[in-house]
Amino acid sequence: MSVENHVDHWGTSPGDPVAAALAGMETALGDLLSMDPEYWRTSQKKDVLARLQQLKAQQAALELRVLATAGDIAEETGDKDASAWMRADLLVDKGPARAQLKLAASVSKHELLAGGCADGVVSHDKARVIAKALDAVETNPVASAEDLLLAEKLLVDYATHLTANELRIVGKRILVEIDPVRFEDAEAKALLAEEERAQQKTALRIWDNHDGTIGFDGVLPVAMGMRFKTHVEAWAQPRKQQLVEKGTPLPPWERLMGQGFARLLETIDPDALPRHGGDATTINVVISLDDLRKELGTAVLGFDDANGMTISATEARKMACNATIIPWVLGSDGQVLDAGRSSRFFQPVQRKALRLRQKCCQADGCDMPPEWCDAHHLTAWSLGGKTDLKDGVLLCPHHHRLAHAPGFTHERLPDGTIRFTRRP
Repeated sequence: MSVENHVDHWGTSPGDPVAAALAGMETALGDLLSMDPEYWRTSQKKDVLARLQQLKAQQAALELRVLATAGDIAEETGDKDASAWMRADLLVDKGPARAQLKLAASVSKHELLAGGCADGVVSHDKARVIAKALDAVETNPVASAEDLLLAEKLLVDYATHLTANELRIVGKRILVEIDPVRFEDAEAKALLAEEERAQQKTALRIWDNHDGTIGFDGVLPVAMGMRFKTHVEAWAQPRKQQLVEKGTPLPPWERLMGQGFARLLETIDPDALPRHGGDATTINVVISLDDLRKELGTAVLGFDDANGMTISATEARKMACNATIIPWVLGSDGQVLDAGRSSRFFQPVQRKALRLRQKCCQADGCDMPPEWCDAHHLTAWSLGGKTDLKDGVLLCPHHHRLAHAPGFTHERLPDGTIRFTRRP
């Protein structure tokens, strides 16, 4: 059916059917938006959400179908594709626009996929997953045209009862499902090649944000990345559980994960690390005698400002409880007054003894379990405190920071708990 304006034998035009159909959609949507779902029945809300899901898939199918035939738009604007027009008129960035055009071209090649989209059973996200899987099948030297057709049929069928992520997993192994004998060895070889490429892509970048934080990002192979994720989550989950039990609003999960990662680093045993720069892996802290003695002071992680980073004396004293550091105490004219001893963790047997005596964080009113607490020196290690049981107390990370914070004082109560008070 032509969608051009029709002129009948009386010389009149009944109108553009495309514009009329769009106007009907806009009117219906406007009618729904004028209603307040607050007053809808639960069954109505469920019905609307389910039907909108299908309508969104059909709307995406229509968009992809139009984009697949948008070569004339590019010709009209003198561009190689319609992405320039989409950027100028629709305000869609060129990257996403070209991704849409690529998906439209891919979907248009596969009749069953295009039909599933038009029927509303294959969403936009699922269409992208299926198209990528079919492209991989198409370029597989072992796969035939029949394999490609069967893979398309299976994936469209799976799309009716799987999420996009579940479909992605199935799509990677669709050929093995079609014919295990032919494709299992090929899959194993492909996985080995993928893992080798992943090793080559492994990277880590670290930089100073100059605002008291360090930024980093990186890429890890899947196996190592999942180990990393699991380790960090192991430290993040107890914090989440404790907040839930107390009825405290949860911070963003990203913050909990960041705090979990920080705790993971704090609990690494320096003795288990490889040697670094010809010496055991330690952190050197340079601090003046005056800054060591006063509560508000600064120290340098490293040997000098050019090759290190400035931190508060409070943080340096806190680190002494949980990391192997060597403090270099300087006089007023820069001479080394003391190259202190390397601080030591409370040994495992000491921590076990502390756990037996102290069933949770010893801050007054805190019930953080002992396995998530730090062993803190009641007499600061930087001031001569010793790593022994009578000088040790378990504090959760929050109260451990308060113990070193200049804005708070703390005292040990008769029952052994620690009470914190903000300075006036």
